[in-house]
Amino acid sequence: MSKSKVLFMLTGSIACYKACHVISRLVQNNCDVQVVATPSALQFVGNATIEGLTGKPVVSDMYASGNVMDHIHLMRWADLILVAPATASFINKAAQGVGDDLVQTLFLAHDFKKPFLVAPAMNTSMYLHPVTQKSLKTLKELGIQILDTASGILACGEEGWGKLLDPDQILKLTLEALKQPQTASASPAAKTATQKVKVLVTAGGTQEPIDTVRTITNLSSGRTGIKLAEYLTQMGFDVTLLQAHGSKKTSNVTRSDVFVSFDSLNAKMKHYLQGENFTHVIHAAAVSDYSVDFIEVAGEKHRPLEVKKVSSDSDSMSIHLKRNPKIVDHLKEYSKNKDLQVIAFKLTSHASFEEKLTAVKKLFTNSHADLVVHNDMTDIDISSGAHKFTLYSPESSVPCENLDRLASELAQAIIPKDTI
Repeated sequence: MSKSKVLFMLTGSIACYKACHVISRLVQNNCDVQVVATPSALQFVGNATIEGLTGKPVVSDMYASGNVMDHIHLMRWADLILVAPATASFINKAAQGVGDDLVQTLFLAHDFKKPFLVAPAMNTSMYLHPVTQKSLKTLKELGIQILDTASGILACGEEGWGKLLDPDQILKLTLEALKQPQTASASPAAKTATQKVKVLVTAGGTQEPIDTVRTITNLSSGRTGIKLAEYLTQMGFDVTLLQAHGSKKTSNVTRSDVFVSFDSLNAKMKHYLQGENFTHVIHAAAVSDYSVDFIEVAGEKHRPLEVKKVSSDSDSMSIHLKRNPKIVDHLKEYSKNKDLQVIAFKLTSHASFEEKLTAVKKLFTNSHADLVVHNDMTDIDISSGAHKFTLYSPESSVPCENLDRLASELAQAIIPKDTI
C-alpha cells in the first residue's frame, strides 16, 4: 500500500509542541511526512525531535545548497499540505502574496489542485483582528481549508479564541482530506490562466525503417518531453503528448498519441495543428535528419519495408538515405492558430560556446521559434538521465540545472501575461 505524502509546515508558535503529536500520528497512519519549519518554529521545537518523528531532515533554509528549488519540488511531491500551527504572520502574508521565506514561498507555489489545510494558532486579539479575519476570508475564497481555532486557555494566560484546534481533530480532518484529494480544485484565477493554454508536446526519437525488423534511430528516451508534458498537465494545462513508439508510456497527461517515423510524426503534427487551436508547441522530439530511400542487397534495390527481413547471409548491404525537411520550420505554417508559440529544442555534441550560440541562432532564424531549449551531449548523464539545459529567448538566456527547473521556467513562460 503506497503512503500518502504530507507536506507539514510549522510556523513560530508555542503550539508547535502540539503539532508534533499530529506529525507522529500521521506517520503511524502510514503517511510519508516531510516537515518544513520557519526559523522561529525551530525556537519552539528542535530539529532532532522532528527528524526523530518523521525519519527525514527538517527543511528550513530556502537558500541551502541543493534546496533552492524546494518550493517547487515539495509542492509537486505532496498529496496534501498542512500548516499547523499557522501564525497571524503566516496567514496575513499568505493572503497578501508575500513570499519572503520558504514557507510563504511554498504557499505561492501551490497550484490549488490538492488539499491545503491551515490550522491557526494565536492570541485572541490577533485572531479577531480585522486584518487577520479579512485574510482568513481571502484564503477561504481561494479554496484553502481553514481548521478553525478552539476557545480555551492560551499560552499568554488569557482565555478566548485562537487556540490551536485539538491535535486529534486536526489528524481526523487531515486523513479525511487525504481520502478525497479530488475535491481540491484550482482557484478561479488559476483556472482562467490554464484554460487559455493548449499545448502540443513531442517526445522521443523517430525510427526510420530499413525492413520490418530493423530501423535507424537515435539515443533519445523521450524522458524530457514526457516529464514536461506531465508537469504542465499537473499545472492544469490542456496537454496533448505525441511520444515515440517504445518510449515510456504515461497516463498523467490530458491526451497522448504515438508516432514511429519521421513521416508519421510529421503527419500527426500537421493533423493536430490544423484541426485544433493549440497555443503552444513544445517540440522536444529527436527527429531524424534522414530517412531510408532504398536499400541495396546483392545488386538488388528495395524500398523500405518491401523486404520483410533482409537476409543476414549477404556479405554487405548498402543503405541510401534521403534528407528530411525540418518539421520545426513548418509548425507555424501548419497551425490553425497563427499566433502559435513554438518552443524548439537543439542538441549539440561537444560543441564550443560559439558553436552552441550559432546553432541556437540558426534555429531561431529558420523556425521562427519563440523560445529555444539547448543542451549539449556533455550536459547529459546517460546512466542517470540527468540533464542540464539553457532556455533561450531572442533577448536573453536562463541556465536550468535540471529538468524540474526547465519545466518551471517553461510553465511561467507560457502562462498568458494578462493573467499574471
